[in-house]
Amino acid sequence: MNEPATVHDTIAAVSTPPGRGGIGIVRLSGPSATSIAAQLVALRQPLEPARARLADVLDETTATGERIDEAVVTWFAAPHSYTAEDVVEIAAHGSPVILDLLLRRAIALGARLAEPGEFTHRAFLAGKLDLTQAEAVRDLIDAHTLTQARQAASQMGGALSRRVQPVKQSLVELIALLEAGIDFAEDDVSVTPQAEIARRIDALTPPLAALEASFARGRIVHDGLTLAIVGRPNAGKSSLFNRLVERERAIVTAAPGTTRDLVTERIALDGIPIELVDTAGLREAQEEAEQMGIARSREALADAAIVLVVLDATQPLNEEERTLLASVEGRPAISVLNKCDLHAGSSDTTHPLPASAPVLRTSALTGEGIADLRQRILALATGGAAAEPGMLTSMRHQQAIATTHSALDDATRANRDGIPHEMILIDLYRALWALDSLTGQTTPDNILNLIFSTFCIGK
Repeated sequence: MNEPATVHDTIAAVSTPPGRGGIGIVRLSGPSATSIAAQLVALRQPLEPARARLADVLDETTATGERIDEAVVTWFAAPHSYTAEDVVEIAAHGSPVILDLLLRRAIALGARLAEPGEFTHRAFLAGKLDLTQAEAVRDLIDAHTLTQARQAASQMGGALSRRVQPVKQSLVELIALLEAGIDFAEDDVSVTPQAEIARRIDALTPPLAALEASFARGRIVHDGLTLAIVGRPNAGKSSLFNRLVERERAIVTAAPGTTRDLVTERIALDGIPIELVDTAGLREAQEEAEQMGIARSREALADAAIVLVVLDATQPLNEEERTLLASVEGRPAISVLNKCDLHAGSSDTTHPLPASAPVLRTSALTGEGIADLRQRILALATGGAAAEPGMLTSMRHQQAIATTHSALDDATRANRDGIPHEMILIDLYRALWALDSLTGQTTPDNILNLIFSTFCIGK
């Protein structure tokens, strides 16, 4: 896995998104990148590291080899490049025809079509970035909100790696201490006391616990979540949906049962992507179309991370609503009494709700309670966790820290029970390997291949 990057063949790919644009870039990386580029286009000046050079793209299918485009060619010499290899980027006009011509010609000259994420994979293998930073490259490309982009940029800068490093350093020092006590037991090197081992392991717990806690918000910022808006027909679900989306996305009429199918829209609350799902009103329906819509509503209710139960403040609870409220007990849910502007005398006591479901009075018409509703949704989505640098953002990250924590717990019990240091070291090494897997130092090839296969081609 860790073979030197210089032994690789030369790869090529279009590094800009599919489609037409002002600029399109063909990227080459590898030992033959400069020689292939020199044959690929007609350079007006010889290539020089970190210097842009004008070049002509020629139509070699004609006898005269007429120019069909101009390009700017830049050479990033090894090891001062993204992959630590020679990298050449050819920026032509963003015509798919021209880019395809350049790519096919590069392959004919000896380059190989890059696999998804192969440029970043080579950067990782060359030690230009660790695995958390490599994953952040993909996350930055995939970001839908500014908060997601900021988080990815922080990870690319090594925020998570820097947060893990002190824990790893302390763990390595403890391992070295125990190893020395075993290896030099006969040379007047004292065996580490039980209390000292316990103290050192205990010192690792707070930073690991803080890292694990960061996953609550980091995962939500990274992945987002789904919120289903449910309730009886004509309770104002679509009106609340439109208020949260801040435009007339769902059709609203006075007739019950207007919404027959799921209507979805993505919003961002404090940078956290939330997919809102407006559902058909839950009731016993006669028409087949409405029945199908209600069935989909129940599926959305089951799948949603958060449920927003909309009650009509002008109407008493019916049996369907009581069943709905009972079904969301124990789940992240918010119940709102909507249409408060139409029935100022209504109160929460008119609608006995589960204690687990926060109650909020709203009016989709006037906007009353909407700001508070946004804050309730945000608090429920993040679990109250604050933003911080170096958050865990994926299940892979969380599992690595959880394994580290578990291994240290085993080491603590072994130390407390007076188990020989050789056995304690097994647990400590397991904790160290888990931390190393986070940054990619001990990650198996199959895991690396899975991670980089999710990248786009050209990156």
